[in-house]
Amino acid sequence: MADLKPGGRLPLLFFGMLSLLGGVMAGLARLGWDVPGPAMQAAGVHGPLMIAAFFGTVISLERAVAAGRNWAYLAPLAAGASGIALLTGAPLLLGQTLGSLGALGLIAASAVALRRQVAVFTIILTLAAGCWLVGNLLWLATGNVSTAVAWWLLFLVLTIAGERLELTRFLPTPPLAPKLFLTIVGALMLGASAGLDRIFAGGLIALALWLLRYDIARRNIATEGLTRFIAACLLSGYAWLAAAGLLGLAGAFAPGHEWRDAALHAIGLGFVFSMVFGHAPIIFPAVTRIRIPYHPTLYLPLALLHLTLALRVFGGLNNNFDLRHTAALFNGLVLLVFIATLVTLVGSNAKRGAR
Repeated sequence: MADLKPGGRLPLLFFGMLSLLGGVMAGLARLGWDVPGPAMQAAGVHGPLMIAAFFGTVISLERAVAAGRNWAYLAPLAAGASGIALLTGAPLLLGQTLGSLGALGLIAASAVALRRQVAVFTIILTLAAGCWLVGNLLWLATGNVSTAVAWWLLFLVLTIAGERLELTRFLPTPPLAPKLFLTIVGALMLGASAGLDRIFAGGLIALALWLLRYDIARRNIATEGLTRFIAACLLSGYAWLAAAGLLGLAGAFAPGHEWRDAALHAIGLGFVFSMVFGHAPIIFPAVTRIRIPYHPTLYLPLALLHLTLALRVFGGLNNNFDLRHTAALFNGLVLLVFIATLVTLVGSNAKRGAR
């Protein structure tokens, strides 16, 4: 079957970006910021917009490109449409159903890679897609977003870990390393399925340590250019993952805990968006065929991400709402700075090519 042309992928990416924008503003609405009406009404679905709609769209779009099958693009289409439904005030059931269909599509696209190559990393990537579906179904069945959070986090964490695991094939790792990895994944799955928050938190710490020890980023940080930038993003993200796990050991993953915001955003912003910043110059061109040249200015949004998130976490740990309130706004602005940096780099590269 033929693959969708790059021009046809851009609208799907645009839908995902709308979910990102809406999700960020919905999050600000939860902290009392004045935002446009649709985002204010979507304050209760901040998590689904960011994880299920935005990341569901971009991850399934990337997987569809890898699968090279037209039908695989139905997954990002459904995920993107779920975000639009949540933002426009459509019946909640519609957004939940579309998100679940997107997850099913991602599982199917992941199965294509699994059939091509049965390996630990392809199994983990398929398992991660399944976690997205489990989270969606729990939300659909209970109407309570909190029941889905651990599974949605696993969707993101295992997707990233699976992709990093693939690259360890090029390193001389001891036979114990993959066994440890699978043990850690088992602990995370147990923690999520049994509601054992501290086991889940311990699994996050163990995974962060595993990645810090075995990921190729340890070697690449000594290189130059884009490779070094990616390594800096990865290593700093692993530090945030460990920090989230430490907060989780203190009970921060429990609904209503005063440190819950700090723990969840240490994963969602510190870990996940560090990965986004690092991989965007590679994944975006692969999906759109639009090249993003490397420039040292990419370090600016990365540094701002960590600084503003540190302020938010500090405010959460010290029960300083004003600091957390202000830092959350800066978190959103950092994402805009990153997008603007990418657009500027693409534009400058296009101008040089036109000369």
